[in-house]
Amino acid sequence: MTTPAARLGIDLGGTKTEIVALDPGGDEILRHRVATPSGDYDATIATVVGLVRAAERQLGVDGSVGIGTPGSLSRATGRLRGSNSLCLNDRPIKQDLEAALGRPVRIANDANCFALSEAIDGAGEGAPVVFGAILGTGVGAGVVVRGGVLEGPNAIAGEWGHNPLPWPRDDERPGPGCYCGRASCIETWLSGPGIERDHAKATGASLSASEIAARGTAGDIACAATITRYEERLARALAHVINLLDPDVIVLGGGMSNVESLYANVPRRWGAWIFSDRVDTRLVRNAHGDSSGVRGAARLWDYSPG
Repeated sequence: MTTPAARLGIDLGGTKTEIVALDPGGDEILRHRVATPSGDYDATIATVVGLVRAAERQLGVDGSVGIGTPGSLSRATGRLRGSNSLCLNDRPIKQDLEAALGRPVRIANDANCFALSEAIDGAGEGAPVVFGAILGTGVGAGVVVRGGVLEGPNAIAGEWGHNPLPWPRDDERPGPGCYCGRASCIETWLSGPGIERDHAKATGASLSASEIAARGTAGDIACAATITRYEERLARALAHVINLLDPDVIVLGGGMSNVESLYANVPRRWGAWIFSDRVDTRLVRNAHGDSSGVRGAARLWDYSPG
């Protein structure tokens, strides 16, 4: 029996690097995860190459390689920029990986990979326009239009997290500083660290994002108030997206996507800022969990960027 041809996808994260292999039907046939070398570019390249080589030995075939990573490739230099894994910035990661593997690779922003996965066979399947938003350690997004990832001439389509929180209240100005050098980016409010910072400022208590969500659901008044503030800010931020893009569906990923109340409460709130008398955009939880990014990376060779 012949081993099926494989699409290899790699999710290159700040703390972990994961590889999956999909067969031609999109079914997962291999998965492996290792720690990402901290702050070491050369070791990161070696880790990716090692994962690919090991997967191909196990499968008995060479595969195509797609990689999802924070940041994007500059159209001016071909180097990575905007990654919160700082050791990757201004490095020729695509060229180095292609040289090490001896074949072309495709690299896309991890949020683009997430959105692609959810648009193909996830929570946004069948929708013409999908906006996939990751609410995790950072905040990013990807846009898929009729099966293709929208990148744009500057390769920054979907960089939603580094726009300012819209319609800020007086007590939200000037807003927290962001690693990008600006203040009050959506990421500083809607990421996991963002909600933790907001809760600590309001209560003096240091809790993790998951603890805040769990305690809020269980009836803790202070945590419930923090979640309410989060929902209202997310509603404003997504209203901006709907006014600009008018997607059919918005799919949430990342740790904060597990807060169940978002899916009912945010759509109830966002109409106050959307320039329409009716809002049919759906807000849904991802179908593939934290596997969406790596599955989308594997699919990069099947769906061309737009």
